[in-house]
Amino acid sequence: MDKLIEKEIKETISFIKSKTKLKPKIAIVLGSGLGDYTNHLKVEATIDTSTIPHYPKSTVEGHKGKIIFGFLRDTKPKKSVPVLAFQGRIHYYETGDIRTVLFPILVAHQLGIKILFLTNAAGGVNRHFHPGDLMLTKDQVNLTFENPTAIINGNKKINKPIYDEDLIKMIIKIAEKSNVPLSEGVYVGVKGPSYETASEVEMVRRIGGDAVGMSTVNEATLASALGMRVAGISCITNYATGVTSAKLDHEEVTFVANMVKDRFSKLVSSIILSTNNL
Repeated sequence: MDKLIEKEIKETISFIKSKTKLKPKIAIVLGSGLGDYTNHLKVEATIDTSTIPHYPKSTVEGHKGKIIFGFLRDTKPKKSVPVLAFQGRIHYYETGDIRTVLFPILVAHQLGIKILFLTNAAGGVNRHFHPGDLMLTKDQVNLTFENPTAIINGNKKINKPIYDEDLIKMIIKIAEKSNVPLSEGVYVGVKGPSYETASEVEMVRRIGGDAVGMSTVNEATLASALGMRVAGISCITNYATGVTSAKLDHEEVTFVANMVKDRFSKLVSSIILSTNNL
């Protein structure tokens, strides 16, 4: 790892540890409009990322820029699972620097996170998807053309699935048991910030993409390379360009994400509470 980044990470971790003694093994990154999930946690510590040394600042609406440590509680049986929640993320287009996208993942790793859930708002490319659907990521296509593992190990190849197969199987079973409709698909990550053209969406469809968004792929790749078990869930907040004639804007994204927050929260909570069974 770059010595400057290593130094910055150490200072960041030292600051965070001065604010909480909680040591969760599970973390969740909450995408656009999904940050209210933290209302389901018994919060132990809330840290505004603007106060954390070296931590990049999120500037997008719907990304609150907070790190929250807390417990997710289950009443039957009585148990509590410690959780680290990233309330918002940094997108590549905000800074043009891939290191700012990856910094929270490096922080999660140094804090001892073993299981990482990445959530996002995405445009539906698959013609069977509709706004409000939830999609479990079974694979991804990285059209940002960045190499996220270069930050830790140069050009060493990582030869394993990015998304944990056992987690995928578990999540499918939980969704069925919880009666939460859940599609499966391939997430395609792009740099943004412009929404894709109709021709670009057609290209994404032809290479196997079911949903497209401006995050997740580099975070997932790095987390997996660091040894974390990774799962991804997309909230389909809009039809991608060309699928319908509907106008695209960020306000629609956050509106739909808010509309499905109950189903999303029910599914995510059930998943987190079941991780001890892995």
